[in-house]
Formats: sequence, structure tokens, C-alpha cells
Amino acid sequence: MTTAQLPLGVELPQTATFAAFVGQTNAEVCAAVTGGVDGRGRQFYLHGPHATGKTHLLQAACRAIANSGRRSAYVPLAQTATQTAALVAGMQSLDCLCLDEISAIAGQREAELALVGLIDGLRANGGLLLVADRRPVAELALTLADLASRLSWGSMYALAEPDDADKEQLLMRRAAQRGMRLPQATARYLLRHGLRDVASLMDALAQLDTASLAAQRRLTIPFVKQVLTL
Repeated sequence: MTTAQLPLGVELPQTATFAAFVGQTNAEVCAAVTGGVDGRGRQFYLHGPHATGKTHLLQAACRAIANSGRRSAYVPLAQTATQTAALVAGMQSLDCLCLDEISAIAGQREAELALVGLIDGLRANGGLLLVADRRPVAELALTLADLASRLSWGSMYALAEPDDADKEQLLMRRAAQRGMRLPQATARYLLRHGLRDVASLMDALAQLDTASLAAQRRLTIPFVKQVLTL
């Protein structure tokens, strides 16, 4: 029985596993977080641009802990920022806590105080803490120096945007998860002629999924050109 805790309205996607983390660009970070789940490390802070895998790694850690029979929680602070103090009450006894988008509570004194106490409690109880944001700790504009200090206690990793080989692999993997076959040549065409950031590539894949189902067409280059007007 898994014991992952999630705020109301939040669900862990089925793809949120370490095995589904694609590419070599941030493989070292994935290995470090996996090690933390296995007991090699107590606190990790991940930062980097949008769509570099930070949320994926936090959710994968939460799922892995829960699947091993331990208690975990994934908290997307951008969605729960105004309720943070109440939401995290009692979470210091968890085996693993994952806080995403920590900058969402920057400047909210009550929330920051709650996280100071939470981190102290987790540390005292031997729990695993993973925190992620686009910004490094020094750029968070936190009100409390004590919170900034505590966020810097553990290992800190900067994630980079995946290279083209990783993006190609990600496109093909995500297409397969949607039940589509994306030929390598078509994936390369998307990278050459479409928007190149990961979020835009995933949006394009979603459009192609809908269009291919409606038209009962394979993801050939001519079809992709027609759908996306590339």
C-alpha cells in the first residue's frame, strides 16, 4: 500500500518515475536524487530553467518512497502558497517531503516560519527533503535568513536544458506513452523546424496526438507539417 500524500486536486502522473527520466544532460542529478531515496543523502535543492525535469524528479522520489511502504508528500507551493502553514502542519514526521516552486512563498512570513519549523522537524526525525525552484536559494528573496540558511544545508544541483539528443529521445518516449509511434526522422524534423524548448515540444506532441486520432494518420513528416504548419 502506498502512502503518498497530495494536496487536494493534485495527482502524481503515471510517468513520474526515475525510469522515465530521459536523457544524459541531467543524469547526474537523477542519480543523486535516486540515491537520496535509497538513504544516501537527507536534503537536496534542485534549481534550473522551466521543463528541465525538476518536478519530475520530486514526483518520482515521492512515488518511490510511497511504493516502498514509507510516507511521502509532494507539495506544489505555487498552487498551495496561501495555505502553506496549515498544509504542512504535521508533515515533519514524513519519511520524504517534496516542496516544488519554493519561490511561491517568498515574502510570506507565516509560510516561511512554518517551513523553518518543518525543515527542523524533518531533520530531527531523519526525513528526506527535496526542494525545487527555477532560482537558486540566493535569488529567492526570502524574508527569513533562517529559511535561506536551512535550504542551503544539503546538496544543491543546477539542472540544464536537455540537449537535442535528449529532446529527441523525450519526444519519442512521450509519444509512445500516448500510444503513438513517432519515427526518429519526424522527431528530428520537429526539433529543426518547431519551437525548441521542452514545453513547446510537449504542446506540439499533444496537438499531433489529437490530430492523428481524428484523421487516423501516422506521424509522418508531411502530416506533422500539415498539422503544425511548420
